[in-house]
Amino acid sequence: METALDEARTAEQRGEVPIGCVVVREGRIIARAGNRTLTDRDPTAHAEMIAIRAAAAAFGSERLTDCDLYVTLEPCVMCAGAIAFARIRRLYYGALDPKGGAVDSGVRFFASPACHHRPDVYGGLAEAESSILLKRFFQERR
Repeated sequence: METALDEARTAEQRGEVPIGCVVVREGRIIARAGNRTLTDRDPTAHAEMIAIRAAAAAFGSERLTDCDLYVTLEPCVMCAGAIAFARIRRLYYGALDPKGGAVDSGVRFFASPACHHRPDVYGGLAEAESSILLKRFFQERR
């Protein structure tokens, strides 16, 4: 999770919302990313989406069944869908996102009968650090 926080800090330096993500397989980081929506002018360039794409490319497969994903903020609906489609084994996230989260907040995507794969979910990992990054980022812009 510390690497995901590093990715979030790097995203913040680019002026992006400070969210970072890593995909891990057998204890090794195989992909890492921070938000790039502004940099890439791409609304789908969330940290999770970029990291999942990089991991899939590294494996040469769209299935990441033996991989775990660490992200600093509870995933949105788009990212939760990508996690399910990639068949990520475990999801670890930092801060809850009461407005945009879709795992333990909002639509609770993985609990939906339309969801074909449900990863094991562990929230609150490095929650304080993740929350501080986000709160500071938005306070500075108000």
